Amino acid sequence: MINTVWFIVLAFMLAGYAVLDGFDLGVGALHLLLGRNTRERGRLIDTIGPVWNGNEVWLLAAGGSMVVAFPHLYAASFSGFYLALMIVLWLLVLRGLGIEFRHQIDHDMWRHAWDVAFSLSSALLALLFGVALGNVLRGVPLDEHGEFQGTFSLMLNWFALLGGVLSVALLSMHGAAWVVVKTDGPLQARARRFAGALWWAAMALLAAMIAASFVVRPDFTANFVQYPWLLLAPAITAAAAIAIKYFQGRQDGGRAFAASATLIAGILASVAAGLYPRLLPAGPGSAHPGLDIYNAASPEGSLRTALAIYLWGLTLVALYQVTVYRLWRGKARDVYE
Repeated sequence: MINTVWFIVLAFMLAGYAVLDGFDLGVGALHLLLGRNTRERGRLIDTIGPVWNGNEVWLLAAGGSMVVAFPHLYAASFSGFYLALMIVLWLLVLRGLGIEFRHQIDHDMWRHAWDVAFSLSSALLALLFGVALGNVLRGVPLDEHGEFQGTFSLMLNWFALLGGVLSVALLSMHGAAWVVVKTDGPLQARARRFAGALWWAAMALLAAMIAASFVVRPDFTANFVQYPWLLLAPAITAAAAIAIKYFQGRQDGGRAFAASATLIAGILASVAAGLYPRLLPAGPGSAHPGLDIYNAASPEGSLRTALAIYLWGLTLVALYQVTVYRLWRGKARDVYE
């Protein structure tokens, strides 16, 4: 039972990161397209300025939970995907520098250089996170000890790249929805148009990803057949997708953004429901059956102790973020006003 609880905790933290830092990444990916000049790009930065670094805490918490609860998963994933991890870390650093250094020198060339760094790093992060999830769904080659056997190029297979492009489209739509909520005037109108167009792209890519999943992971529906109540996750996902378009049509930015967040959380919940109890499935020809919540877990006593600490920590993080979002609610102020 405690292993299942930790599986839910890990899935919850990853979903929290995708929803919260997801709109940050989406704003970054669209930064050069939505912002037509230095003034507008500065305003886009201001929409996420108070919250972006707090949102990344969820990624750190998810990584920490792997170390505590599923150390074998952490060892296999981070050693096998070491190059990918280093790229992600450097992109996270570059993205932060783009936000913080942009205002240090009052010169358009300086600001434009950091705008490009911020936008490219955000788009590549969204791509890599989708590629990572695609590889988890597809399965990776594992030796008899459960260690990753492969190269970075192996991760760039067609299914994982499809997941990466889907991630970019979804998070960009999510980011555009956030900009609609936090801005007004021409910038808001432009973001609304982008959000509408990206909805169609995201839905087409999501349909392609679902169809491809039946090819690479035909047993993915087993849990849904055995436990029909799990179908609630994809049902909520479908309802959220429809709700986004409905609220976009009514120009209700707040509810459209909430539906976008629900869509992303619903997709990840559906993935978790289909994978359970697997954490890192083995690819074809692997000598190991794959890592799950039992063979990758810490001793039960450690799991129980860590869970109590984590729940307190998550509560404090949630209270902090609710407070920050309440303090910074409303439209982002023009940086030149």
